[in-house]
Amino acid sequence: MTDSYYHESPAELSPEARDRHRALNSLGEELEAVDWYEQRLQTTANAELRAILKHNRDEEVEHAAMLIEWLRRTDGVFDRELREYLFTQRPLSHAAAEEEDEGEADGPPASPLAGAFRTRGAQSDSD
Repeated sequence: MTDSYYHESPAELSPEARDRHRALNSLGEELEAVDWYEQRLQTTANAELRAILKHNRDEEVEHAAMLIEWLRRTDGVFDRELREYLFTQRPLSHAAAEEEDEGEADGPPASPLAGAFRTRGAQSDSD
């Protein structure tokens, strides 16, 4: 890894900070790849190529998920924040969450994406 990706001298950073930097850079690269594959699969007219690109996109999502989990396991702040928001129906903004905590909000509306994401290996008729 080159020094150009660091804002501070790598020699002054702990091994843990350098590993976290590697994971965060890798996460950004995986998410960028997800976007590239998504754009390509949406613009190709070839069904076979679209299926390959969809598979590749989904693999990149898996890689991103593994990196997020590594960050959660190794960084207490990531752990706390991910536990706060992931797999809940809590509002995503701090103001809305504070209103909900104070009982001023009726709760978030039902997500239009509820049930849209499947676990690995699950199939639908459209796959």
